[in-house]
Amino acid sequence: MNNQIDASIPVLTEVIKPEELLTPAAKIAAATDEPGTDNAVTPINDKADNNYPGKTEEDWQALEQNLRENVLRQVLTRIDFVLEHRIRDNLADVLQIAVANLSTEIRSGLHKTLEEVITRAVTQEITKAKTPK
Repeated sequence: MNNQIDASIPVLTEVIKPEELLTPAAKIAAATDEPGTDNAVTPINDKADNNYPGKTEEDWQALEQNLRENVLRQVLTRIDFVLEHRIRDNLADVLQIAVANLSTEIRSGLHKTLEEVITRAVTQEITKAKTPK
């Protein structure tokens, strides 16, 4: 087994920040990669410093509401699929048990009916045989 770790593969304890979380200054510094520049990744903190002066609190709330609705819509479509799949599997199990029980009941009923019919037929034949002609 190879114990060397490829530096390009993230490990579970490593935090990977998406491009959107970088400040414009950090993006430029990271893109230019000039010596002497601070290439530290700094996440956007919309409460502490306003990196986007055109955005108001209402804009942020509208964006948050929009994101919540989109995530909820995606989760609901996935839930429908998962629920349908689980219901189908559970229903298949229930139907299989019901069919097995039904076939057992039908078999038992058929056995009883055949036994009664055969007993009646044999009794009739015995009665005919005993009766003088």
